[in-house]
Amino acid sequence: MYLRHTTIRKDGKVHRYWRVVRSVRVGRRVIQQTVAQLGELDEQGRVQARALAHRLIGTPERAQLFDDGSEQLTAPVRLKGIRIERPRQFGDVYLALALWRGTGLEVLCERLLPIGKERIAWSKMAAVLVAARFCEPSSELHIAEDWYRRTALSDLLQLGDEEVNKDRLYRGLDHLLAYKSELEAHLSQRCGELFATQNEVLLYDVTSTYFEGQAAANPQAQRGYSRDHRPDCKQVCIALVVTFDGFPLGYEVFAGNTHDSRTLQTIVATMEARHGMLGRVWITDRGMASADNLTWLRQTGRRYIIGAPKSELKKFAVELARPDGWRMVNEGVEVKLTRHPETGEIGSCAARPIGAAKSAPCTTSSAGGSKKRSGAWPRGWLVRRNALIRRR
Repeated sequence: MYLRHTTIRKDGKVHRYWRVVRSVRVGRRVIQQTVAQLGELDEQGRVQARALAHRLIGTPERAQLFDDGSEQLTAPVRLKGIRIERPRQFGDVYLALALWRGTGLEVLCERLLPIGKERIAWSKMAAVLVAARFCEPSSELHIAEDWYRRTALSDLLQLGDEEVNKDRLYRGLDHLLAYKSELEAHLSQRCGELFATQNEVLLYDVTSTYFEGQAAANPQAQRGYSRDHRPDCKQVCIALVVTFDGFPLGYEVFAGNTHDSRTLQTIVATMEARHGMLGRVWITDRGMASADNLTWLRQTGRRYIIGAPKSELKKFAVELARPDGWRMVNEGVEVKLTRHPETGEIGSCAARPIGAAKSAPCTTSSAGGSKKRSGAWPRGWLVRRNALIRRR
């Protein structure tokens, strides 16, 4: 059932008489049969009549984002005179704000960020930055001059396009950085509550990012080992800690000329002070496996999984050359456990034997595939306190 109206002009006035009709098939034709005459109705009357028609035929109500009754209102339009103005992206930013509020970040930022003479609250600028990171990760300049103007955030946050500029976004980042540890601790707690994440096993690695220009105002910008193959540019090193499920737990920034191994003790101490150390197992690659780091980890009783440097493999040479003790852990991959002759730690070597022979593993499995290593010991693993450690 639906509404139809008849227009009658009388004495210079236009009268619209409404009725409820239904479609009825008669032979090969479908006609509209009047169910009830309603007379003249205002907008509210038409909304009520249409709702009554839906209830009579049992049409289920549709869930609306904003339940203001406007879905029942109609207006005649001339299609040729319609054009689209100011289109905005809505769904992605609406979800981003729902996540921003659902994780408690909105309340936290309103409590932490300073309130001064600024016209725009810093918590709102933080919401813009987070929504942009969710929906379209880019520079602050792109956010201010392009992305924000294409979204519905100006309506959702009541923040005009002209009020979001790159300088204000940069200052917002500066304010957020002052509360970095509080934000990391809050997100770690909320992720644990929402997704039951486990933080006992932590993966740690270091990357770098470089700067174009002299970066004279940044004392941490130094020349060092460039993972981007840009030794001519200054850089900083970024140390990232993630959980076994891939959730970022925290990060620290080091000078660009800092060796990876010199970051380990600082990161471990910082993360354990922030999140506790009970039951932690640290996993990292052989770039962290300096003698000082290994000694420190052993003496402090920490559990770790760390890649073995090449010099350590020679100490397992005799045991690994024996054909017995190999166990298959995956198709074509075998593992042998052995104890370190000096520290008593359990070591393991993963190998892919050539043919059916097990006497000497000559091929190793790595992230880039397998390759034959004639005359060399296979890449190995180390394990601390019965935890299996693969050396990459």
